[in-house]
Amino acid sequence: MTTQITSVLVANRGEIARRVHHTARSLGMTTVAVYSDADSDAPHAREADAAVRLPGNTPAETYLRGEAVIEAARAAGADAIHPGYGFLSENAGFARAVIDAGLTWVGPPPAAIDAMGSKIEAKKMMAEAGVPMLTDLEPADVTEDMLPVLVKASAGGGGRGMRVVRTLDALEDEIAAAKREALSAFGDDAVFCERYLERGRHIEVQVMADAHGTVWAVGERECSIQRRHQKVIEEAPSPLVERTPGMREKLYTAARDAAAAIGYTGAGTVEFLATDAGEFFFLEMNTRLQVEHPVTEATTGLDLVALQLDVAAGLPLPSPEPPAAHGWSLEARLYAEDPANDYTPGSGTLWSLEVPGVVSRFEGPHRPGIRLDSGFEPGDTGAEIGVHYDPMLAKVISYGRTRAEACASLAGALARAEVHGLTTNRAQLVRVLRHPEFVAGNLSTAFLDEHGGEDAPDGPALAAPLADAEATAISALAAALVSGTAEHAAGPVALAQAGFRNVGRTLQKRTYRSGSDELEVAYVRSRSGASPDGELADVVTVEEVGPDAAVFSVRGVRRTLRVSRYPVPGADTVVEVDSPLGPVSLTEPPRYTDPAAEVAAGSLLAPMPGAVIRVAVEVGDTVTAGQPLLWMEAMKMEHTIAAAVDGVVTELPVAVGDQVASGAVLAVVSEPDTDTDPDNAAQE
Repeated sequence: MTTQITSVLVANRGEIARRVHHTARSLGMTTVAVYSDADSDAPHAREADAAVRLPGNTPAETYLRGEAVIEAARAAGADAIHPGYGFLSENAGFARAVIDAGLTWVGPPPAAIDAMGSKIEAKKMMAEAGVPMLTDLEPADVTEDMLPVLVKASAGGGGRGMRVVRTLDALEDEIAAAKREALSAFGDDAVFCERYLERGRHIEVQVMADAHGTVWAVGERECSIQRRHQKVIEEAPSPLVERTPGMREKLYTAARDAAAAIGYTGAGTVEFLATDAGEFFFLEMNTRLQVEHPVTEATTGLDLVALQLDVAAGLPLPSPEPPAAHGWSLEARLYAEDPANDYTPGSGTLWSLEVPGVVSRFEGPHRPGIRLDSGFEPGDTGAEIGVHYDPMLAKVISYGRTRAEACASLAGALARAEVHGLTTNRAQLVRVLRHPEFVAGNLSTAFLDEHGGEDAPDGPALAAPLADAEATAISALAAALVSGTAEHAAGPVALAQAGFRNVGRTLQKRTYRSGSDELEVAYVRSRSGASPDGELADVVTVEEVGPDAAVFSVRGVRRTLRVSRYPVPGADTVVEVDSPLGPVSLTEPPRYTDPAAEVAAGSLLAPMPGAVIRVAVEVGDTVTAGQPLLWMEAMKMEHTIAAAVDGVVTELPVAVGDQVASGAVLAVVSEPDTDTDPDNAAQE
C-alpha cells in the first residue's frame, strides 16, 4: 500500500533541515520547520513554507519534545515527519507516536530502532546473524593484559559517553565520566567495554531497504579522521577497501545481513572497525540518515532523502541493485572549535561564511567541484552561534574524478574560504587533507593524535609561503592601512589619495591581538602614500590601499589582502584579513578599556558558557600545572579546567550546579608566597 506525502515537517534544525527541505520542494511537497527561540531567525525557519515555534532554547525544551513536534505537524497540516539526524531521529517512542498520530514516519520501523537502540543488545543480535564483531568485556572483568579498552555508551553516538582507558587505575573514573555524559546526552547511563584497536579504521556501509524485500548496500565510506571519537573528514569510497581484494563484497554482505536481521526499511548505516589487513568488526547500526551521506550521493548520483521519502510512502526501490559508484568524494565538517585548546567548542558571532568553487548546495554535486551544506546563508552577517547545539558551521564536500583531485579541491576550497568571527578547525582540516600520509590513504582513528602537532586554529599556515609571524605582521599592516583609509574617508574631507597629508611625513601606530599575542604595527604616511616602518620596510612595498583591500609587493611578489572589519559596540573590533598568505584573524582593542573588565593574574576563565558539574579543589589547596581543578559541561560534553601553573588556589567563586558565562572567572591560582621571614624560617 502506498501513501501520498504532500507536506513534510523536519523535526530538526540547521543544515539537515535545509537539506531535507531542498529535496521535498523538488518533489513538489510543502515544507514545515520547527524552531527554538534561539533559531527564530535561522535560515531553516525562514525558508520553509510554514514554521512553528517551540518555546525555549535548550534541546530538552524544544527539539526533543516529541509531543510538541507532532502538534506542530498537525497545526501546519504536515502529513509526514522526517527526523533528520540527532535529536529524536533514533527514538523509537517518538517514531511510534508519529505513526499513532496518523502521520507518515520517514524512517525505519520502530522495532528496528529498538533493536539497534541498545548497542549491547544489538551486538548480540548481530553475532547471531553472523556479522563479525569484537568481544564485549564486563568492566569488572577487565585485566591489565586486556588494555587498552574502550568504554562506550550503550544508547550513544557521536563520541559522547566514550572513553579510551589505558591503565586499570583510571577505569573506574572513566566509566563514571562516560555514564554522566551518556545520561546527559541520551537519558541512559548504561555503558560497556570492548577491545580498543589503537590504529583501527572506521568503515561504514550505507544501506537502503524498502518494504518489498530489496536491500541495497549503496556504497562504503571511510570515516577514520576523528577527534574525540567524532568524525571530522569522511570519504567515499574507502582507500582501504579499494586496495584490499574481496573486502568490499564481505562488507556489503555483512551490512545486508545486519539490515535483514532486524527487518530494516529506509536509510541506515552499518558501521565497522577495520584493521589495515582488511579484517573488520561490527560497531553499531545508525538507524537514520548520516551526517556524511553527501559523499555517497556524489559518487552514486542518488538522492538519499528522496529515496527515504519514497520508501516511507511505500514505494519500491527503483531497481534490484544500486547504481555503480564513480569518482571520489570527501566531506569536511567545519566546526566552531579550537583544536589547539582540546577542541573546545566556540560560541559567538559568525560574521561571514563564504566558500569558493561551490557548484551545488544540498545535492550532488553532479560534476567535479564543491558542494556546500550549511545552516547559514553566505549573505548572513552576524549569525549567533549558541551553546545549546552542535557547533558545526558547514559541511564542505568535494567531488573529483580521482581521490587526489577530490583532496586537492577540498583543501583549496577550505584554504580560500572566508570564515569570519569564530575560531574554527579549518586550518587543521587543510593540514590533514594536504598531509602526505593522508594523501597516500594511510589513515587510522589515531591520525590526529599521531600527526596533530600542528593543530593550531586558523592562521597563515594554511598556505605558508612565508613564516607565520611574518605573514601575520603583513596582514596586520594591511588591516591598519585599510582601517586608516576608511576612517579618513569618513571624515569631513574625503582624501583623494590614501595617506595624503599637508604635513610632510607622519608615523602611525596601531595595536592588534592575534590569539594571545599582541603586536604593534607602525607605518609612515606622506604625500606620496604609505610605507611600513620597522622590520617590514625591507619586505613590503605598498602599491594600493582601498576601503576593503590593500595591494602589497612582498619581496617582489604582488599580493592582494582583503580586509573585513566588524566593530562590536563596547568590545574589541574583529578584523579578518584574507589573502594567499593565509587567513589571519585579529582583534583591535577599544581605545579606552573598562577597569571593571580586568581580571586578576592567574585567573582561569570559562572557555564557553556551561554548567559546573564537579569541583576537585578548595581555596588554599596547593596545585600543580595540568592538575584538573573542576569540570564543566557544555554541548553535552565534559570539559576539564586545569591549573596552568603551579600555585595555590586563592579564589574559587563557583560551585557545582552554577551556570557560567564564557569568560567568567572559575578559579584563581596564585604563585605561593615566598617572602618568608628568615628568623621565623630558622625556627621552623
